[in-house]
Amino acid sequence: MADWRDPEIRALRDAFIATAPAPGAPKPTWPERRAGIDAMAAFTPLPDGVEVTPITLGGVPAERIVPRGADRTRTIFYLHGGGYCIGGCASHRNWVASMADKAGATAFTVDYRLAPEHPFPAAVDDALAAWRALLAEGRDAARTVVSGDSAGGGLTLATAVAARDAGLPLPAGLHLTSPWANLTNTGPAYKAKAETDFIITQEGIDEFATTYLAGADPRSTLASPVFANLAGLPPILIHVGSEEVLLSDSALLAEAAGLAQVDVTLRIWPDMVHIWPFFGQLSASPKAVAESAAWIRTRVP
Repeated sequence: MADWRDPEIRALRDAFIATAPAPGAPKPTWPERRAGIDAMAAFTPLPDGVEVTPITLGGVPAERIVPRGADRTRTIFYLHGGGYCIGGCASHRNWVASMADKAGATAFTVDYRLAPEHPFPAAVDDALAAWRALLAEGRDAARTVVSGDSAGGGLTLATAVAARDAGLPLPAGLHLTSPWANLTNTGPAYKAKAETDFIITQEGIDEFATTYLAGADPRSTLASPVFANLAGLPPILIHVGSEEVLLSDSALLAEAAGLAQVDVTLRIWPDMVHIWPFFGQLSASPKAVAESAAWIRTRVP
């Protein structure tokens, strides 16, 4: 078992180990996993004064999150993670609200359809429909940053690629946290960080990929946007932990973006694990949120 210099990460690992199913126990069902990620999010409260309103965008369930005193023309369009099989507005509400509060922005989160009930490309179709609707209601793409974590990070890129190819306006920037952008699930970090990444295992991420793809090619550019032509995309900020297997996705993605002459910043956080800002009990979480918000303000003054 890997040792940890950060005692908060060590405690988080111990908590994950304590709540993991016993060896040989049946795997939790998808509804049970969805309830579990929602329950984890409940540990972090919403910032004071935040208004959350259920809405629909292009027929897709969504939420509008408005912090007190926000610039209502500065927008965050957020696509949640969860391996395309779990997660939603509820699981990511607190994280997105904190980012919107720090950025002084109005945020929109999207409950895109999940696999196995709705496999690839349902998530991309829903995200693109929601983006079209957001623009149709008068939101300015040039004052919007699209953001996402894990699968939502990959979906952020896929949505931008699909929007570009459809001739739609593109956002001012793309902000990705621990993006899952290569569903072949290969790369040096998968071996190098196999012991330290207690959130993602090879077996686990392969299960999510198989469930979402449902037989589709894992190298499809809208499933694995590291293989897409990224030319013409707006500036990208990537946050990733040094101790996660998806570090390989972030490195490959940064290279692909750079080769396509896209302005890209890769920020590797020492000692951090997959989607660490999600875990509000970590002192690094608000620091990452603050950095994200500051970058959003530079893209949308």
